[in-house]
Amino acid sequence: MLDPAEARILGCLIEKDITTPEYYPMTINALVNACNQKSNRDPVFTWDEEFVSESVDTLRAKHLVGVLTGGGNRVPKYSHRLQEVLNLGRREVAVLCELLVRGAQTLGELRDRASRMHRFSDTEEVETCLHRLAEYSGGPLVMLLPRQAGHKEARYAHLLCGEPQVQEPAVHYAPAATSAFAPAQPQPNPLEPRVAALESEVRELRAMVEQLKAELGG
Repeated sequence: MLDPAEARILGCLIEKDITTPEYYPMTINALVNACNQKSNRDPVFTWDEEFVSESVDTLRAKHLVGVLTGGGNRVPKYSHRLQEVLNLGRREVAVLCELLVRGAQTLGELRDRASRMHRFSDTEEVETCLHRLAEYSGGPLVMLLPRQAGHKEARYAHLLCGEPQVQEPAVHYAPAATSAFAPAQPQPNPLEPRVAALESEVRELRAMVEQLKAELGG
């Protein structure tokens, strides 16, 4: 079970392993930048090096992250162990990575966004990967969320942080009865400005009529 920080760090390590292998394994500084980047992330964070380092240590304790030191490395570099620990294929890793760094998504979103790590032929291939992750022998790794009101498609979420809490649709209640201690405020009538303007015009016309009568001696 991971916390959100561990999930983001693990997702970033997987992403960089696949998309920019020349800069992988990653230093803490590079990992901080990857966690905080504004593209391909949801939500966007602003974590510091100390916070990321602490989460990396907990991932190492869970055997999901390894460290490379010595040799030509002036600073420690970190790599993920997810593929080894869970024994997943490249397609499943790409889909799971996308869920880790961007949260719940539809089939179409996963196909488009995960294409930088694996080129999926269609959404059916993505769905096949999701089914495999949902039927993982050690326990489901993803789940299909209930479709939200106003959305055409349902979304999938990872379960590495436990089952996500689904937001309940907003419920609109009738106004509560007016309290005796808080008198209801009268609602403005949208016709009032027009009525006031007409009354003003009538007064002006009456004044003009009276003036004409006086001038005509009537």
